[in-house]
Amino acid sequence: MALLGFQRDRNRGGKGPALRGQGVTPVEPVHHVRPSSREMRAQAVHRLQVGLFGLGAILLLISLANVIMERAELISRAAALDPTAEASATTETANDPLVDMGVAPELPVGGGSAQQQQQPQPQQPSQQQ
Repeated sequence: MALLGFQRDRNRGGKGPALRGQGVTPVEPVHHVRPSSREMRAQAVHRLQVGLFGLGAILLLISLANVIMERAELISRAAALDPTAEASATTETANDPLVDMGVAPELPVGGGSAQQQQQPQPQQPSQQQ
């Protein structure tokens, strides 16, 4: 019955419900107890630890993003200054994964002139007499 604000009498040993209000005393509410200085210090240290850990994590993420951006910029500069990269890119054929696996036939990059060459020309009927 502690949920309803009543506590059983300890003399009865808690056997069965109290009859007609005998042995039932109301429970006094527990008011807020101010934490001790030791508890206050422990809370302050815990808050400080969490805050420093958060700042360290943010600093680590920003540093990691900075390293990634510097590497990307370095690679783009190297690609812009390397003349052999552009020459090799223009001479290569189209990169087609289906052709690499052998599923589709290799077609020339131009497309238009190759299609005209591959189409069989209609045979002209021979003149019959």
